[in-house]
Amino acid sequence: MRMPMPDSHAVRSPGLGSSSPAPAVTRAAAVLEALANSYTGRLTLSDLSRELGIPKSSTSNLLLALEEARLITRQGADFTLGRKLVELGAAYLSRLDEVQEFYKYCEQAPTLSGETVRIAMLDGDHVIYLARYEGHPAVRLTSNIGDKMPVSLCGVGKALLAQLRDHDIEAMFPDGMELPVMTTNSLRTAEELKAQVAVIRKQGFAFEDEESTLGVVCLAVPVPTRGAHGPSLGLSVTALKATYSQEQGAQMVKELKELARSLGNPMG
Repeated sequence: MRMPMPDSHAVRSPGLGSSSPAPAVTRAAAVLEALANSYTGRLTLSDLSRELGIPKSSTSNLLLALEEARLITRQGADFTLGRKLVELGAAYLSRLDEVQEFYKYCEQAPTLSGETVRIAMLDGDHVIYLARYEGHPAVRLTSNIGDKMPVSLCGVGKALLAQLRDHDIEAMFPDGMELPVMTTNSLRTAEELKAQVAVIRKQGFAFEDEESTLGVVCLAVPVPTRGAHGPSLGLSVTALKATYSQEQGAQMVKELKELARSLGNPMG
């Protein structure tokens, strides 16, 4: 087998993963993350070599192994995420009892069965959407299963943030920090976010008013955590602002809390 020639312009630094107990695994994970975050979903060998900070020869070997495992796919000179990741993601979700219970409850709930409901997991200063129940075809959301959203831009993110300790929130969002903005209603500063967290703690749910999507409001609650190291899950329901009422919102929150209790304590 012909071995790849070393790059004449190889970086001197050991690059990403040099301090890891398994550098190849760390670098493989970085490749997948880079492709997932790419605007086009495609990156070249040169792009990925720069991203990892290692020579093209090492990057090429890494990409060959990932391609053989069907975790990435080659399309001309570009690389994209492979379909094997879909299989792995589906296997992960199928083993989350919370996701299966989520769908069962939404289908029979008097109000939520006609709405768009989602379950999400906290991941640092973002949430990842794990499942979505489509009960309201008129509400088209931009976030799909597997998508990430900054906590400050979504009701479920703020509901989960409100469960953290104050010093943890302060470390994530120090005063003066500017927040990502999607609409004219988006929160813009860490101070605004922390003020809203205080309100959420008092009322027991989060309300998002056209902060991520114009014309859409969202209500959200956290799921009681199972054990100290369990995943931090939250539930949210969206509605068209033009037809939304406080009475409708109260019923939505009631059913969300019932579902949250069921997911947090399946024996209850």
